[in-house]
Amino acid sequence: MDDTETTASVGPTPAGRPPADFTPAERARGRALRRAQLPWALGGRLAGLALTLLLGLTQAGAGLVSTVGGWSGGSRTAGVLAGAAALVVLGQALQLPFGARLRAVRSRYGLVTQGWAGWAMDALRGLGLALVLVLPLALGLFALTAWSPRHWWLPAAGAAVVLTAALSFLHPLLIEPVFNRFTPMPPGPLRSALLALAERDGVRVRDVLVADASRRTTALNAYVSGLGATRRIVAYDTLLSTATPREVELVVAHELGHVKHRDVPFGTLLGAVGAAAAVALLGVLSTWRPLLSAAGAADAADPRALPLLAACAALLGALSGPAQCAVSRRIEARADRHALELTADAEQFVAMQRRLALANVSDVDPPRALELLFATHPSATRRIAAARAWQATQGQAAPERRADPGESVV
Repeated sequence: MDDTETTASVGPTPAGRPPADFTPAERARGRALRRAQLPWALGGRLAGLALTLLLGLTQAGAGLVSTVGGWSGGSRTAGVLAGAAALVVLGQALQLPFGARLRAVRSRYGLVTQGWAGWAMDALRGLGLALVLVLPLALGLFALTAWSPRHWWLPAAGAAVVLTAALSFLHPLLIEPVFNRFTPMPPGPLRSALLALAERDGVRVRDVLVADASRRTTALNAYVSGLGATRRIVAYDTLLSTATPREVELVVAHELGHVKHRDVPFGTLLGAVGAAAAVALLGVLSTWRPLLSAAGAADAADPRALPLLAACAALLGALSGPAQCAVSRRIEARADRHALELTADAEQFVAMQRRLALANVSDVDPPRALELLFATHPSATRRIAAARAWQATQGQAAPERRADPGESVV
């Protein structure tokens, strides 16, 4: 697209107030999408948790593990593998109608480019990936419970720390390619500018890659993934075809902020500590006789305890969700400040936030309760307000509201 921009007005604003960044129609469109998605997104979460608790806190789960274990030969190992696979398949199957409905809603708003066949293939890939990850973990877990039904959690907590760190390092190499294809960004001004930006920030990156996100969506994004030798800048092809080069730089500057502040290692450490604490708590719960009796399991070494452990883990994850989101929002706000300090370009930062919000059909000012419970990023209006506050401390002029040529400004 043409990189030039023209100033556009969104209408008069009361004296003393900053210019409006989003028109009433743009705000209404984001709210409408949020309201249309929320029942299915939240319903999927609640249904998944309800199924896990039903199987784990009643003897239904024990019956399921016994049945599928008997089909697969009746050995303890077969029972663990078959039971874990059954839980994964049931959970994924339950999510299908919710995911399909979300896809349909997002399609109405022009956010989906992938056909139903591609969506189904992604669901199968997700199922396969879940099985590859869960089955070895289940085998290792029940090898430890067989060693000691009461103290299995001690080595398991250490293993959880190691696995969390390993997955953080291997994710860009093994998991990301399952769902996207990555190609090196061709040599040119933008690639040079992004590499120069990283060098100026003191961040070493291995490469700049383009993800073929347009196969699935029109949403815009970029990120820096990997640790050490695996670190690379990744930009969605949708972002490159829609945003101006300077806006792409602002997105990448934000992502470099995560690297500069060691957010990935910090997140990995936090996740590892959380995983170890969760395993320790599971160890305590797995010795509580009323829970074992309700689940129909003799002890933690019994394969029939698998649904109980899964239910407790799911409940701990759900309860810790708001705290994780709060930490994430603080980290994202710090990365925003880093982008502003690195580029000293609050005007283009505001333009970039506006473009992302409109392209992704975001609710730019969601209800505070939803933001506190589920949002991993500050809302667009909060991010823009923070940019203007930063700009005011620098003694810069307030950025004008801008629109791209051809953009409809109501």
